[in-house]
Amino acid sequence: MTSASTDEFDVIVIGGGPVGENAASYAIAGSDRTAVIVEHQLVGGECSYWACMPSKALLRPGQVLDAARNMPGVEELVGDKPLDVPAVLARRDSFTHALDDSSQVDWAESEGISVVRGHGRISGEKTVDVDGRTLTARHAIVLATGTTASIPGTPGLREALPWTSRDATNMHEVPTRVAVIGGGVVASESATWLLSLGAEVTMLVRGGSLLSNAEPFASELVADALRARGARIVFHADVTNVSRPDVNDTGIGRIHGGPAELTVGGETITVDEIVVAAGRKPTSGDVGLSAVGLEDGATVEVDYHLQVPGIPWLYAVGDVNGRAQLTHMGKYQGRVAGDVIAARADGTPLDGKRFSATADHGQIPQVVFTALEVASVGQTEKNARDAGIDVEILGVDIAVAGSSLQQDNFSGHAQLVVDRAKDIVVGATFVGPGVAELVHAATVAVVGKVTLDDLWHAVPSYPTVSEVWLRLLESRRT
Repeated sequence: MTSASTDEFDVIVIGGGPVGENAASYAIAGSDRTAVIVEHQLVGGECSYWACMPSKALLRPGQVLDAARNMPGVEELVGDKPLDVPAVLARRDSFTHALDDSSQVDWAESEGISVVRGHGRISGEKTVDVDGRTLTARHAIVLATGTTASIPGTPGLREALPWTSRDATNMHEVPTRVAVIGGGVVASESATWLLSLGAEVTMLVRGGSLLSNAEPFASELVADALRARGARIVFHADVTNVSRPDVNDTGIGRIHGGPAELTVGGETITVDEIVVAAGRKPTSGDVGLSAVGLEDGATVEVDYHLQVPGIPWLYAVGDVNGRAQLTHMGKYQGRVAGDVIAARADGTPLDGKRFSATADHGQIPQVVFTALEVASVGQTEKNARDAGIDVEILGVDIAVAGSSLQQDNFSGHAQLVVDRAKDIVVGATFVGPGVAELVHAATVAVVGKVTLDDLWHAVPSYPTVSEVWLRLLESRRT
């Protein structure tokens, strides 16, 4: 635990996740400015301990096993052997350092960033109260408090003490039967690793598809892949009641008591644990927004400099501003805000592109690590058409030398959304095993507004899965 010896800093960041870390680091880089991170839980935040890192650590063993079972010469060794659950959980713990943030604190100190433990609340102009201690900022306060999981008001659900994403990523024991409420990214990824660890999974989805913001073909392929691995998916599921008589708060990642019964339509589903993945809300209810005329608990709106309009010293980055709830986009915003704060402190103009956050408008990359990876960037076909773009769709199955070499029974699909008038890619989606590494090339094409005529000269290496780019271009040849 560290504490600063002063109460005055150039920059105060409330929230010690990677987004806040980036903002603090960029704001003081190469200068004698000072910064402090105020954090009431773990420095490193949601991503390091309860989201990105542990979830991907849980997902990877299942991906490796699936690839092995589709590789002659290896599948004979693997057979139908299951994953070694204790080993998988131990590897997960190695990435989260068993919820010990000392290495993150060491990093902050090495960057010249102080750490103050406690709950930070804005108390007035450029001031933050931390459990009775007042910190003052010379230049800026940055809100980087993220979001927290929402639990619907379904009768009996909250009383049943269901798992949220924090429990699912930090599980210490695998429930035999699990109901996953939700059909988005967290729900789909959680279902994937629960299945790989041996759980019987029922997904209860309010809507008519998984990953409703993705291209329809991606949603269908993911649903098919999850079903093939044993998931039961109930669409248009209206959970009207939950009953769990023997409930017990056993701690994060442990089964919270006896079996639970969920009433879904006319059916009763009995499970050993419930995972609620039904959205998230900004963590802004107790950070002092009302002290500066903003609404407590609301999304904090910002401009392209990530500054709160009308409050020149206040910035909000990451999930709390509601623009793009992804760690890498929050880190991007943190970098932009840090550069803006530094430039304003130095009295230099904000002329360069790096001082404006624009990537979260039609250029957002994302990877969903489900039974099949879904890697996408930019606009979907529907969003592009709704924006009035004259759309051309290029779509092909991923069937190239690189994919067949990667594993037997490789199955995937790729699609580009093209602005016909400008001849540029405005969106791309890839679905299949290991396609995450394809999305950055697509991101460069979308951000750089590269024409398809120019893309002919971006020659993919052979034999790689990236050769699908050539197949996409060939699909529009006349």
